[in-house]
Amino acid sequence: MRVTRRRKIVVIGGGITGLTAAFYLQQIAKENQYPLDVVIVESSLRLGGKIQTIRKDGFIVERGPESFIDEQGSVHQLARELGIADQLVHNKNGQTYVAVGKDLYPIPSSLLFDGSPNVSSLITTGLISVSGKIRAAGDLFIPKPSQETDEPIGHFFRRRFGKEVVENLVEPLLAGTFAGDIDHLSIQSMFPQFYQLEKEHRSLLLGLKKQKVSHLAIKHFEEQYNHYGTFERGLETLIEKLEEKLAPTSTILKGVKVEAIDSIQDGQLKIELNNISPIQADAVIMTTPFNIAKSVFKKHNVMQHLPNMNYATIATVTMAFKQEELNKYKKALNFFVSRNSDLAITSCTWSNRKWDNVAPEGYDLLRVYIGRVGDETIVELSDSEIERIVLADLRKAIDLQGTPLFTMVTRWKQAMPQYTVGHDERLKQLKAELYNQFPQVKLVGSSYEGISVPDCIEQGRQTAQEMLNTLFERQTVQ
Repeated sequence: MRVTRRRKIVVIGGGITGLTAAFYLQQIAKENQYPLDVVIVESSLRLGGKIQTIRKDGFIVERGPESFIDEQGSVHQLARELGIADQLVHNKNGQTYVAVGKDLYPIPSSLLFDGSPNVSSLITTGLISVSGKIRAAGDLFIPKPSQETDEPIGHFFRRRFGKEVVENLVEPLLAGTFAGDIDHLSIQSMFPQFYQLEKEHRSLLLGLKKQKVSHLAIKHFEEQYNHYGTFERGLETLIEKLEEKLAPTSTILKGVKVEAIDSIQDGQLKIELNNISPIQADAVIMTTPFNIAKSVFKKHNVMQHLPNMNYATIATVTMAFKQEELNKYKKALNFFVSRNSDLAITSCTWSNRKWDNVAPEGYDLLRVYIGRVGDETIVELSDSEIERIVLADLRKAIDLQGTPLFTMVTRWKQAMPQYTVGHDERLKQLKAELYNQFPQVKLVGSSYEGISVPDCIEQGRQTAQEMLNTLFERQTVQ
């Protein structure tokens, strides 16, 4: 006989992880006829977290993340279940550059997509000097370490390819994507595929070449998913549809902050809130940044011995121009900036060349990142000062003429989690410690097991399934 006592799960955080978890909680409960109530608690006045799309005069501007690479198909699966799979769009191809010194150097496509970064690719690029190319080819002969330990990304790639490849290729690409310090970020957590390649094949170049051959069997899958995707009306389409599906059957509390979580009788939890009465629940899915989660459990001394996580502060700057004002690099899709350059920006993308749907015909829409670990103060400047710096950099880098039709500056303070060396071990510790005192609480989200949109969606989906299995197995008796 099935016991039908209703259960309540509180999801803390209304970003993509929390909304996905709440959606799958509702879907799985409905399919299995589980009696379940879901409450979403979000401290801001809107859902979506860093995903925010502005639609203005025919332009689609992403204030936060602008796309995803859906290698495992988790975004596509969610889109199908939400009924918006027909609104998915994929990127156009173009040339990628790296700014070194005063020039932009094209990156061979085989260093980025659909191929292995082999020696011939390194030889043909002007990005690396002759001596740098010779050193990079040394990867073919360098042994792997005698002990398997985590290490900084910068150290890992310097050991394999040398200093110049790191300075002119690895660091610019990562700074423009993760805003991170490669001498602190973990290779094991951020790029486990490279860690495994060295472990299995010794040489990264040889390993990637063998991996390319093995991937031929899944070429169809790669063509379908392994490129950038978004939605016709921007990434916030996903958030809007999730909220639409959740609103009729879930309780959504906006502008409410969680201050503490306590265990009470019969395995129940009490969630203390800043401006309304406490909520009693059977379980909690917590999707906030780690430092916030840590503060919630402070009085219970849970996770307090673990160091706070570092987060990068960045700004996105979007500018619209008439196309005749950008005469050079007409086939460029984007460029990243080496520290061996006098530019303050870290990357720039021609959004209208990447996507068909983001700008009216005859206009260019540029999306620029500024700020990285060690250079956060630039984000504190006024909008007009940031606009002045970005315009000056674009004029130097790509011979930009004219002034923007509009500029949109968005600051993301303490926004980009930094998985520093030892992240995986710390994650195991904190989950074990939390489970010991609060087995009904799950920590998921960008602070833990992947910062991308697909990573967060997959964490939300898996956690929803695991939590319902646990809750409703316990209340089933014969």
